[in-house]
Amino acid sequence: QVQLVESGGGLVQDGDSLRLSCAASGRAFSMYTMGWFRQAPGKERDFVAGISWNGGNTYYGDSVKGRFTISRDNAKNTVYLQMNSVKPEDTAVYYCAGTPTYSGTYMYMNEDDYTLWGQGTRVTVSS
Repeated sequence: QVQLVESGGGLVQDGDSLRLSCAASGRAFSMYTMGWFRQAPGKERDFVAGISWNGGNTYYGDSVKGRFTISRDNAKNTVYLQMNSVKPEDTAVYYCAGTPTYSGTYMYMNEDDYTLWGQGTRVTVSS
């Protein structure tokens, strides 16, 4: 069973960069579709980015396109979220998620698509 642990959150300024990491335990990680979601205070959890098992397919929520980049290193059992030009509205708890399934054309953008979740890491962007 794969378990997920996020890290890298913190307090940053408007326009700064930040990289989140999600470390996975378990040998099956390389076969998992992975994603990042976020939940701002008082709001629902929203999709941020997703990546296929081999990194060949990536996709993003509209609010982060062009600013955030998802990547993975299967040798290190880790998926990353590089956050550039952050804004105060990016303030949220960021969650890593995974699912042991893959479809070449389907974009895993819904919470229900994922079966594994990390505990979250908090990102606060000050203006």
